[in-house]
Amino acid sequence: MFDPVIAPSGTLLGLLQRGRGDGTLHALTAPRPEALAALNHCVLRDPRHDWQVENRSLYYARLYLDLNGELDAIEAHLFDPEDIVDDDESRTGLALAVLGHLASYGRRDALVLLRRYAAQGSNWAWALDELALRDDDAGLRALAVPVLARFPADAEGEAELAAAVRDAFEPRPWRLWAEDPRASIGTRVRAARETGCFDRWQRQMRPTGPRPGWSVQAVFEWAQQGIERGVALHVPAARCLSAVAGPEDRAEIVRAAQDGGDGARCTALRYLADSDDPDVLDLVEAAVVTGTAPVVEAAVEAFERMRGVAAVDRARGWARRPDPLGAAAGRVLACRGGAKDSDLVLGAIREAVRGEGPDAPTLWTLVDGAGRLGIGCAAPVLRHVYRETGSSHLRGRAARALAATDPSFPSGFGVECLWDCEETTRELAARHAETGDTRVVEQLRRLASDPAEEAEVQTAVRSRIGPEAM
Repeated sequence: MFDPVIAPSGTLLGLLQRGRGDGTLHALTAPRPEALAALNHCVLRDPRHDWQVENRSLYYARLYLDLNGELDAIEAHLFDPEDIVDDDESRTGLALAVLGHLASYGRRDALVLLRRYAAQGSNWAWALDELALRDDDAGLRALAVPVLARFPADAEGEAELAAAVRDAFEPRPWRLWAEDPRASIGTRVRAARETGCFDRWQRQMRPTGPRPGWSVQAVFEWAQQGIERGVALHVPAARCLSAVAGPEDRAEIVRAAQDGGDGARCTALRYLADSDDPDVLDLVEAAVVTGTAPVVEAAVEAFERMRGVAAVDRARGWARRPDPLGAAAGRVLACRGGAKDSDLVLGAIREAVRGEGPDAPTLWTLVDGAGRLGIGCAAPVLRHVYRETGSSHLRGRAARALAATDPSFPSGFGVECLWDCEETTRELAARHAETGDTRVVEQLRRLASDPAEEAEVQTAVRSRIGPEAM
């Protein structure tokens, strides 16, 4: 999936793509055709940086309800001829998840669309999972024939069916189908379930990787084999090293950290950092200067895991370095530094925004640090990150930091966060938003009574308004 193109944050489309609460508020006051066009654009062209972890489906489904939006655009997208050649679930996953939420709100048209797509579409498994949570038994049983028809009645087809049953996220439809008295349905599904269980047992009986009795050198060789295959194994290799290495092996491990192959060097640095070895900080610094890209990345990660006073002290000296180690030092101080490190953390945030923009990965940790340290003068740059980032998770972290540093948060961003796409951000807003605003009270009541809302959000709401207010 290509990186999404995100519209400017001041536009309705940009707000909706980011999942900001202001997106909903602006859409409800915009001309309905314009709002629906922007909403459809988001649902049909998933705007998330990481579609597997960022939430948008409930946010968009609620807006469809508020706008009484038709589903013609979603239907055309799902059944476009492209669906035949592009079976990447990221193309249709968001639309299917939105339909699932709409079905749970009682939208019959959404339920019918999900059933039809489960029978005909390439991403049928996702649609089936959505239906497993919302449809009745009769609706699910009616899908048995079209779904099983996807799998030919030969050895290859039965193997694919067994894998589909084994990997199903929601098992309810398969359990219903296993009870079907027809041999073409019930017998096939029961056999597939048994095959899947046997396959899982076989994988457990054929473990790969280190064995008891391995030497330090054998662990290094295994890590190097991973490098050659393009698979990073230094983290599990370091854990193995903890089991096989003794004090007498330290010199060999230090040598590997100094000038070993990439696999051995990454493994040794991780092991020495986890062991809080007295020489590891010097080895990390040397690795950043002389190592390959995988070694530099492993050295920085190993350093960031260290919890000792020596690591924090060294971070203070490294924080202004214009390299990955300097960036890591800023993150270490954000996590474990003290009040005297506020200027260094603030400087790291500003440098990250200037150099990489409001979506810089390093900002996740740095923004948390600004909140943890209560850096009041960080509020302006935190507001910038909040407005501009395309990541709803980073925006939520910026909101938490603003709640700790910005006195205007309860009457400002804290209000719009009640409509945010991320439940953790809505929970934060439920605890902080100024209730003098009538919109806040109305939205709190809606969240408290919405069966699709997360329990943590509703608990936060009830801590602000009593039962009589709902």
